[in-house]
Amino acid sequence: MARSVLVVDDDPAFLGLVARILTDLGVGSVMTAPDAAQALRVAEHSRPDAVLVDIGLPDRDGTDLGYQLSDLPWRPRVVLTSSDSEAFLAIEPRDGERELAFVPKEELASETLRGVLLDV
Repeated sequence: MARSVLVVDDDPAFLGLVARILTDLGVGSVMTAPDAAQALRVAEHSRPDAVLVDIGLPDRDGTDLGYQLSDLPWRPRVVLTSSDSEAFLAIEPRDGERELAFVPKEELASETLRGVLLDV
């Protein structure tokens, strides 16, 4: 399980809910960011083991941010999420990049999230 996770989403209620879920899963440190710009600052400062990124961010495409975060020197595990459970169909794999995991928001409280974070 990841020891530290950064959650990036512009919905404050969602950030609070996911922080509680991750704490219940045993994550020791949960950080949050409301947009891509802040997410990059927090990630550089705190070096999380994993990052949960909403695809629909106000200042940038979450998929692009996810790929940028996954290329950071410590290689955090990046999991994309969306309230649209079919959003993963629009995620294009990129040559030379590792594939990003996807978990629909309605499955975040299930074993699915634990499964994608166990590899960290």
